[in-house]
Amino acid sequence: MYKFLTVMARIFLAFPVMVTIWLVSFFAIDLSYWNASLIAMAGAGITYWLVSVVIYFRFLKKNQLTIKDYRYIRRNLQEAKQKIRRMQKALMSIRQMAFLKESFDLLRIIRKIYQVTKKEPRRFYQGEEFYFSHLDSAVELTEKYALLSTQPKKSSEMELVLQETRHTIKVMKTTIEKDLYHILSDDIEQLQFEVDFANHTSKRKERLDYDDQQ
Repeated sequence: MYKFLTVMARIFLAFPVMVTIWLVSFFAIDLSYWNASLIAMAGAGITYWLVSVVIYFRFLKKNQLTIKDYRYIRRNLQEAKQKIRRMQKALMSIRQMAFLKESFDLLRIIRKIYQVTKKEPRRFYQGEEFYFSHLDSAVELTEKYALLSTQPKKSSEMELVLQETRHTIKVMKTTIEKDLYHILSDDIEQLQFEVDFANHTSKRKERLDYDDQQ
């Protein structure tokens, strides 16, 4: 949604510039239709690019990131996106409903972490353990389970491995929930502060109202 809005903002600013340049070039400067159109398009392109640069640097400033930091985070987010797709693909081949429910809950949490980090890249550093360890483990476990569960014949050893994998994924879900909590910890603390402040203000007002009635 944010990307769509920024594109619309660029177009919204570039289009009037293009029209203005064309009118001035064609009527005031008396250029030919095609020359005026060419200059107008160039002006719109430059305006679109300048607005893109401004939006990009405002985004970096808002998230307190350097260009190098953002490129590093964006590269890791792209890799995480591919891993999430691998996990989704693996889940499509699994038929056990109980395991699927647990796994889709885990996938929902993983996607939430990804979306939060994509929207606010500075949070990436709070979730480095998730991106460099826990996500890999979750994907590998899901792919391993998908491979073994689709085998036509399962030995007792294979059934034991599947059972252990189901248990490990439950543990992994708890671990990744903690990752999400850690990434959102600043927001949670801020919200708790606002709730405490609102409660304090409300109680103070009640005491003042009570005193006024006495």
